[in-house]
Amino acid sequence: MNLKPEDIAREYHQEGYTVVREVVDGDLLNEAQEHLNWLAKKHPDVRGENLHHELMAKDPFWVRLVSDDRLLDVAEAVIGPNIALFASHYISKPPKDGRPVLWHQDGSYWPLEPMDVMTLWLATDDSTPENGCMRVIPGTQNVPLQRMKQDASSDNVLQSCIDESFVDEAKAVDVVLKAGDVSIHHPNLIHGSGPNHSDKRRGGLTIRYVPTTTRIVSDEPWPCAFLLRGKAVPGINQYRPKPRYLQDEHFAFRGCEVWV
Repeated sequence: MNLKPEDIAREYHQEGYTVVREVVDGDLLNEAQEHLNWLAKKHPDVRGENLHHELMAKDPFWVRLVSDDRLLDVAEAVIGPNIALFASHYISKPPKDGRPVLWHQDGSYWPLEPMDVMTLWLATDDSTPENGCMRVIPGTQNVPLQRMKQDASSDNVLQSCIDESFVDEAKAVDVVLKAGDVSIHHPNLIHGSGPNHSDKRRGGLTIRYVPTTTRIVSDEPWPCAFLLRGKAVPGINQYRPKPRYLQDEHFAFRGCEVWV
């Protein structure tokens, strides 16, 4: 990891995002890439951009991945030592027809009180302008959350976007990552990504970490609320037990024998 915790926090709060290089090792990265392939075969009717958090609640490797200490160390630099998972989502843009994500603010979609949350984006593949890397508008973490408007004018992932009056594309920055790098960003930061017309897949895993003082507002138990580090706050959130590994049902990974 190329940044100290204090540097991560400073850049995050000043710019709304930052990049941390070489966070996970090659072995875990290879497992994440194979897990993405496994998910594609297991759910052939689901596009790679839509591998949502509902799939992860009973997926031991997915929970193991978002629990990795190196990722939690990055999160702790921003939200502190008591860390829970709100959601996680693979956005895997296939070659040639990967869909764009229009300009938006994450927090506008989320049932969280307060909106104290950060997104960590783990590059499972190299992420470049050619294959549709994330783009951000630095400084827009200071823009209050806006209501997103429906937009089905193009074949895009969210089918919605922020009003164009809030977007100054001249200030947009491409977040170019090598596989194993991560970026983190603020829930108010205006960001999006282009389509993938290249010959290479663009796989990435979004992880939404919250401090345990943030409440997930839901009438039903949240499907992927896990306590990952530190202590829960009494009366705030119901955390799920980590799923057991079943040989004939789940993706096999190093250490899966302890998840039984």
